[in-house]
Amino acid sequence: MLATLYLAVYLACGCLIVRWLLPRHPVLNRAWLGASLGLLMMMWLPALMAFAADFTVKAHLLALPPLGLLTGAAYLARDRRPARGWDEAEAHLLRQMLMVVLPLTVLSGYLQYTHNVRIGEDGGWWVGQSTYGDLAMHMSFVTSLKNASFPPEYAIFPGQQLSYPFLMDSLSTSFYLLGWSLQASLAIPGTLMMALCYMGVMCLAREMTTGKKTIILAALLFFLNGGLGFLYDFDLAGGTESDGTLTLWTRIEAILDGYYTTPTNQPTPNNLRWSNVIADLMLPQRTLLGGWCMVIPCFYLLYTAFDPARREGKRLRPVVLLGVWGGALPLIHTHSFTALALCSAGMLLYDLIRDEKRLEQLSHYALYGGIALVLSLPQLLGFTFNQVFQEDMADASNSFIELWFNWVNSADGTPSGMIDGYGWFYVKNIGLPFLLLILALFEKDARQRRIFAGALPIILAAEFIRFQPNIYDNNKLLYLAWLMCCMIVANYCRVLWQRMKGLRARPVIAGLAAVTFFLSAGLTLWREGVSSYQAFSRQAVEVGEYARDNTEEHATFLTGTHHLNPIASIAGRNIVCGPDLWLYYHGFDTSTRNADIRRFYYDPQGNQDVIGLYDVDYILVSSYERSNYTIDTEALDRLYTQVFSNGEATIWQVGE
Repeated sequence: MLATLYLAVYLACGCLIVRWLLPRHPVLNRAWLGASLGLLMMMWLPALMAFAADFTVKAHLLALPPLGLLTGAAYLARDRRPARGWDEAEAHLLRQMLMVVLPLTVLSGYLQYTHNVRIGEDGGWWVGQSTYGDLAMHMSFVTSLKNASFPPEYAIFPGQQLSYPFLMDSLSTSFYLLGWSLQASLAIPGTLMMALCYMGVMCLAREMTTGKKTIILAALLFFLNGGLGFLYDFDLAGGTESDGTLTLWTRIEAILDGYYTTPTNQPTPNNLRWSNVIADLMLPQRTLLGGWCMVIPCFYLLYTAFDPARREGKRLRPVVLLGVWGGALPLIHTHSFTALALCSAGMLLYDLIRDEKRLEQLSHYALYGGIALVLSLPQLLGFTFNQVFQEDMADASNSFIELWFNWVNSADGTPSGMIDGYGWFYVKNIGLPFLLLILALFEKDARQRRIFAGALPIILAAEFIRFQPNIYDNNKLLYLAWLMCCMIVANYCRVLWQRMKGLRARPVIAGLAAVTFFLSAGLTLWREGVSSYQAFSRQAVEVGEYARDNTEEHATFLTGTHHLNPIASIAGRNIVCGPDLWLYYHGFDTSTRNADIRRFYYDPQGNQDVIGLYDVDYILVSSYERSNYTIDTEALDRLYTQVFSNGEATIWQVGE
């Protein structure tokens, strides 16, 4: 109840602030912006208070007065023009949202429920295909941030500051701290943010596209993205199998039962890498979801505040709001902050070349950029750059930032290392919309060219620079550029539809286009909806819950380095070293800690220095440790006090 009330207060304040600062914006746009702003403030204000009072209930209470001050300041600085009311345009957009946002939100809520540690009948915790890899890491952040001092440390690599953008996870910690279950703390804000992303793209499309139906098409092109991967799945799919079943259905079963065999995600052997944004990005990548929920409003404010057709209105308030919103992004999602900066630079350059009132535009860009820079620098210097430029890199040749050509289509970052031909790679991955984008850019349309001017710098950066060790993560930039491009493609489809007027085959052409646009995404989402994998058995959950309820907060455990670790993910306790699955790509060299863990398990008596070196309070031996280490359990029994044991694991307390 307390968590729900706390959320409601922030959402209400966000809506009031937007109502007072942007009264002339449409009603649905204001509702979307207000709810998004409320979540932004709920991520930031308790975190700021945590630097003085730790991430506690007290810090959350201390965050309420600043929330009231911000809301009051917005009222004093309000735009006194009457608010734009409800009209037929709003009713039309609402009907469209009911057709798009509502079903996608229902789907998202279901996937959030099934993919964020659903409790099975066997008592185990189950997840989906896309969340099996990274959810446990986010769970460790959510649970370990409870009552943590700030700036926080990695629970899976204690002693190192948590420089990974953590505000999306700390938002879930807020709900967890205020009374929701861990499952609800993950699934409910995730569902809300996905709904706001759907709503936001439609509001953005209303501003960027020129037709009413293009709003729906732009949203579907972005969220139901796929490509031509289905052609690989159904190649030579005619005929029957030896048991008499249709080969076509056998291919569908292979998609539904396989592990990453969907038409949008087959790195090997087909080099299909244009993952569906719902199934493989928004659902499992919680930090990306938080970033998109916040950067889409920034794109909206950037486009509307600097659109030459609208500049006669009062622009100071939206420009300042954009600066504050953009400046808050780095600790939510660094890639979204980078994409916004690149998009802003592209639109600024376009306006300086093409706009007759370029000096006026420049002054407003300078105000927006100055505010964003002042607010973002402490985050970048205090957190982001610590990770990007840290000395303790896992591999000096695998640094965060370096030149790299053609994203994941190049095995070594050079033209000679390309797997597919340059153009064909994007044709087969993005599909027909990619070809339509190329054709649309030949049209003399100032609106489309200005939008593409914002997308182009993001594309160039993602195509020529690797921003972190995992080059695949450049898609977090590419998709935001593609969001802009979807507006252009939707507009161009409208033009083609009008020019085909009179063709009797026009509905057939539209149907075939829809199949090529959305079949791969449909199969991918179908697969994700039926996927189910056990992350933690009932006994593993018992281990985590015992540690959560019976050990000191922020105690340190010596465990193995498996990614499904109940001590880190369920209990929120520190472990000496987490898996390279995450830490390697965060830039950490884990070799020393891995060696220390191995030698301690082998000879606890002779390697007790490990206990002092990492300030270990408890030792865990579970089925994972028994399978991956040679362990002297007799020595552990002699040296330490056994405090818990079940069929899965045993815990020893080190003592003073």
